[in-house]
Amino acid sequence: MGRVAPDVLVRTDQATLEAAGLTRQKARYLRDLGSAVAGGALDVDALVDSDDALVRARLCAVPGIGPWTADVYLLMALRRPDAWPAADIALAAAVRQAKRLPERPDPVAMERIAEPWRPWRAVAARLLWHAYLVERGRPVD
Repeated sequence: MGRVAPDVLVRTDQATLEAAGLTRQKARYLRDLGSAVAGGALDVDALVDSDDALVRARLCAVPGIGPWTADVYLLMALRRPDAWPAADIALAAAVRQAKRLPERPDPVAMERIAEPWRPWRAVAARLLWHAYLVERGRPVD
């Protein structure tokens, strides 16, 4: 493919994307994202100055982008201090371990558990993910 950019994604054929390891559905979502950015329907630069709810709404309007992706984008790309991907399975597993819960909490329970950590839930998420990786013997940079 060469350089990965919105216009390149739009022009890349299905076979090339599948050869890169993408499923048919993921390839379609990737091209939809490229089209939204290239066509101006999604202005990623404007997301920087948008509040979290608006970022979620704009991202989730693109096919293939859901709440988890939007929350992770807020946390990792935009570095929002209160982003909390409540539906993240690894994060829920880490919360279960840290809180010594009998089972992994669902997203609703995750929101409730993290409420006292506002406005720094992103810090908690990073610490919990780190603990999750260390517990599994994975390298952490």
